[in-house]
Amino acid sequence: MESPDAVVPTPDDRTIAMLAHVLQIFSGLWPPLIIYLVKRKSQFVAFHALQALLFQIVLLVGWTLAMGIFAAIFIFMMSQVGKSGESNGPPLALLICIPVIWGLLLSKWVLSVIVGIVYGIRASKGESAQYPIIGGWARRLAGYVMRSAPSPARPEG
Repeated sequence: MESPDAVVPTPDDRTIAMLAHVLQIFSGLWPPLIIYLVKRKSQFVAFHALQALLFQIVLLVGWTLAMGIFAAIFIFMMSQVGKSGESNGPPLALLICIPVIWGLLLSKWVLSVIVGIVYGIRASKGESAQYPIIGGWARRLAGYVMRSAPSPARPEG
């Protein structure tokens, strides 16, 4: 049974919500932010744009923390070079950190692609699909009332 406050998205709303998810793949947080600011009167679009925006903010914060840790390790390792009296080349920890950072960057991009495509398709179908954890935040911020799936017809009898 649908809530009386639930919003049925128009075809334009579904397309714009899909664009909020898909464009984050290529441009990060800017497209969802712009879409949210322009179309926030549509609860459906605001909900999907906020999800994509919050997802990109979480990725940005995570990436910033990872780069801060990498910078601290790099500075510490470089401060230790030459203190032992012999130079054997770059520290092993540095050679391990560089591939790890590249792996994190690649996994961030792959995650953005998968999430953008999957939730973009679901938004284009008019579904109120939520990202794990972030979807609840976006729903509360947008004031969005979720549409429930219609229940199957039961035979009378």
